[in-house]
Amino acid sequence: MDIHALKNIFKFVSVIGMALSLFLFTAILVGWIYHEDMQKFLYFDAVLFALNGTIFMLLRKHTMKLSIKGGIVSVNLIWILLGVAGAIPLILYTGISPADAFFESVSGFTTTGATIFTDIESLPKAILYLRSLMHWLGGMGIIVLGVGLFSLINPSGSMALFKAESTGIKMEKITPKVKDTAIRLWGIYVLFTVLDAIALKWAGMDLFDAVNHAFSTISTGGFSTKNASLGYFHSNTIIWITTFFMIISGINFLAHLKLFATGRFDGYKREEVLWYMAIFVVLSLLLSSVDVFVDYDSYFHALTHSFFTIASVLTTTGFATLDYAQWGHFAIAVIFVAMLVGGNAGSTAGGVKVIRYIVLFKTISTQMKKTLHPNAIVNVFIDGQKISSQIIASTTGFILLFVITNMLVTLYLFGRGFDAMTAVSTSLACVGNIGPGFSLTGPAENYAFFSSLDKMILSFSMIVGRLEFYTVFLLFSRSFWKKF
Repeated sequence: MDIHALKNIFKFVSVIGMALSLFLFTAILVGWIYHEDMQKFLYFDAVLFALNGTIFMLLRKHTMKLSIKGGIVSVNLIWILLGVAGAIPLILYTGISPADAFFESVSGFTTTGATIFTDIESLPKAILYLRSLMHWLGGMGIIVLGVGLFSLINPSGSMALFKAESTGIKMEKITPKVKDTAIRLWGIYVLFTVLDAIALKWAGMDLFDAVNHAFSTISTGGFSTKNASLGYFHSNTIIWITTFFMIISGINFLAHLKLFATGRFDGYKREEVLWYMAIFVVLSLLLSSVDVFVDYDSYFHALTHSFFTIASVLTTTGFATLDYAQWGHFAIAVIFVAMLVGGNAGSTAGGVKVIRYIVLFKTISTQMKKTLHPNAIVNVFIDGQKISSQIIASTTGFILLFVITNMLVTLYLFGRGFDAMTAVSTSLACVGNIGPGFSLTGPAENYAFFSSLDKMILSFSMIVGRLEFYTVFLLFSRSFWKKF
């Protein structure tokens, strides 16, 4: 790696670092509002800003042009540094170990929502807000924010960062410039957050809880300010409001952008969105039937908690109202399907994403047709457009990497002595950025019992899942570092 490439990376990372310190300052303001001692947090944030500001000033005359390789290195470096930066205030104000703090911070920024805290309600308000803020920043993707900032410095190179964070699915630009697309996406993201907070406040939450849960909902993160998550509030209205906002946050934000930019609903008529909604409704009704015919609950109670639970798992949010692990084997099987699916590409949700399953199953269908008719020319079409062989290969590779990564993490946990359900579901929960799993990591449990090594491995598995595998695994390729 030459000195020019290093300067590119450090200058971009310093911009993200300064932006992060400004967002972290809002957590300090929250602490002051609630009369908490924010001196240590303020010192840390000042050092963070000064350090990144110094790097930026030293490189201010450097003309930055970030290549694809530079973007990939930058993305990986940023997500590690985010985990460290978010961990330090947690250590300062809760006294947890560095491994615990890094796990909690990475869980926040990757919008996984897995926590090591056993008594969330005892945490300072500033820390509760910080956890939700990490979700909110990570939800749309700190890199999308970076594209907006980076393009102010280098208007020609910002597409490299989009390609670095989201691999395998072609990104459609609504506006001619990526910078404008990124800014408008953030505008919609902020709008949804404000609307969700207002709705939750109207439904009975106080302002602090409403803002924090809006941050966690729109980011599909799952951190709550309460030990019992949304079950604490005992409000069907809050549950349905949150269900609605989780579902729209699991839809490709470019569909929302198209609606706001052109007034057209075309984005919601795409195959991925239609299949996503169909999967959501079918799985929710299946889970409702379990609740009605097994637990003999009322239809409204069953529908309320089942639609919420499937929305929470499908969008990889991870909120809970009840301990669904107690609903029986069929219910667990239904929820497992939701864990495997995920939301839309271009949404804040994690997981495999619906579009990749569409590509996979259509590819399988075409191969079957070719088997029956060897001379036939059969292509894969989605939304009326032919899908290139490159996207098919990339999608297949992604799913294989998803399976292999989960297999490795599962084998590690099983080898450590955990039961099969804990090992499998915890792997899916972390790699898929879902949060709660089953058995020892169920919705009523937490991750505090894992060893420091376990937590570090699970932390990196969250990052690998958040960056969608290729971006991380490319770093281990010898050819990647040649002629950098």
